[in-house]
Amino acid sequence: MDIFSLFTLCGGIAFFLYGMSTMSSRLEKLAGGKLEQLLKKMTSNPLKSLLLGAGITIAIQSSTAVTVMLVGLVNSGIMELGQTIGIIMGSNVGTTLTAWILSLSGIESENIWLQLLKPEVFSPVVALAGIVLRTMDKDGKTHSVGTIMVGFSILMYGTTMMKDAVAPLADNPDFTSILTAFTNPFLGIVAGAVLTAVVQSSAASVGILQALSLTGSISFGVALPIIMGQNIGTCLTALLTSIGVNRNARRVSIIHVSFNLIGTLIFLIVFYGSNLFFHFEFMNTLIRPTGVAMLHSVFNIATTVLLLPFTKRLEQLAYFIIKEEPEEKKEQPELAFIDFRLLATPSVAVAECGAKTVEMAHLAEDTILKALDQLNNYDEKVAAQVRENENKLDMYEDQLGTLLVQISSKSISDSDSRSVSKQLHTIGDFERIGDHALNLEGTAKEMHDKNITFSGQARNELMTLMHALRKILSVTTRAYEENDLALAAKVEPLEQVIDALIAEIKSNHIARLQKGDCTIELGFVLSDLLTNCERVSDHCSNIAVAQIETAQNAYQAHAYLNGIKNDGNPEFQSAFDTYRKRFSLDEDGAPR
Repeated sequence: MDIFSLFTLCGGIAFFLYGMSTMSSRLEKLAGGKLEQLLKKMTSNPLKSLLLGAGITIAIQSSTAVTVMLVGLVNSGIMELGQTIGIIMGSNVGTTLTAWILSLSGIESENIWLQLLKPEVFSPVVALAGIVLRTMDKDGKTHSVGTIMVGFSILMYGTTMMKDAVAPLADNPDFTSILTAFTNPFLGIVAGAVLTAVVQSSAASVGILQALSLTGSISFGVALPIIMGQNIGTCLTALLTSIGVNRNARRVSIIHVSFNLIGTLIFLIVFYGSNLFFHFEFMNTLIRPTGVAMLHSVFNIATTVLLLPFTKRLEQLAYFIIKEEPEEKKEQPELAFIDFRLLATPSVAVAECGAKTVEMAHLAEDTILKALDQLNNYDEKVAAQVRENENKLDMYEDQLGTLLVQISSKSISDSDSRSVSKQLHTIGDFERIGDHALNLEGTAKEMHDKNITFSGQARNELMTLMHALRKILSVTTRAYEENDLALAAKVEPLEQVIDALIAEIKSNHIARLQKGDCTIELGFVLSDLLTNCERVSDHCSNIAVAQIETAQNAYQAHAYLNGIKNDGNPEFQSAFDTYRKRFSLDEDGAPR
């Protein structure tokens, strides 16, 4: 094997890793929010978690991505540690599928149908079909499917390059003598772990082993410990990912490492202990790529079957290794937010940002309602809650805005792209609603401190306005949470009614002021109150319009609003008339 063969081997590994990365990212994009929906169905049943972990790993072709996702979800407080154990086991099983696909490179037959299964035969055809699909659709599902096909072809081409690069080793006696050292299981485990840690992909390291097996120099006795080591080496990613996370998230990495170490230890004791007595003859038999895939599957499936009943013990082991902090230093789970590691799986990050935006909507509504209650019954404790909620809303906007901008630069599905756009258009409005709640709380405090009270007519008018404001907040929040476009369309008519109601209250106040029934000081307080209520109503309208426009993939808010107001839209007019009748005033300011 000369320097050129080494270059070819490195190139093959590079093609393999690039193809795997391309496939993984596009499969994950194609899955969209389905990954997050599956995780939401997570239960404490280890078997369901196992099947879910295997399914997700097969779907996105990356156990590393699953591990990183789990660390991020636990660090964000979205998942509990115990829920991840079955998924980790399942991801180890799911990743064995790749080895079986790669084993196709070892097919040797004169049968034309079997030859069609060889990567060097079908990969060019798959690549051509993928290019055609990409050309037909520039950015949809067809484009993603085409990219997956091209990525798969690149991966298989990389496998062929690795096979060709190591072919000269078949006649190299030095290579054969080096391999005999790996019959020592401890050396084999170390070699497999180091190889996987270097290439940062268990699939790639297994692919290299399968390519080497085609030289006719690898026996079962050499391959088995290397495969066990490869499962340990793949844990390096989890360990690196756990740097800088909370204790519970670090325990995810500990469980991943413990699972593979314990499985390896059991195999060493049971299998090699039995070999001392029974002398398994197949250990000296030369192995082919299908044999490597079989050993890889047997090891992972057997380890999973053995340890699945002991998930609670694995969790206890993680707590033993990373102990709880003293009570006074415990991390505050309520401060946990979306972990940036979830950017490795953008569709999950989008879904979790969506969930946090809904939380933000409810928090904004609750903060306004608390502030409105302060106008009638001021309470310093409630005032402190309003201020705390407003700070939380600021934090939500800052964190979500940063995450969403980073997500938008990644390759995501059209539906995820619309979701990101909707969230970016609305988080600012939810935050501003919190600001106006703080302003209303300040107005309530001023009224309380100065013992200011409005006239009976003014109180009745404000009561009607508060009812309308509560209604528009409720409709906006529910429409956003349920993604109900029909309900969102009712926000703008109500906003117009609130604007008219505020104008009427201002007109009535001027009339009272001219009659001497009201004071200038009360007028300033009323003006502040009405201005903030009007701004809250405006932000509700912005949120509903953004929701409708992102669903329609059209971003022309002014054109949309002018259209529904001026073109005699029957739905708009019907809702407007209903709300105007419901929130109108009589001569005394009381609701009609």
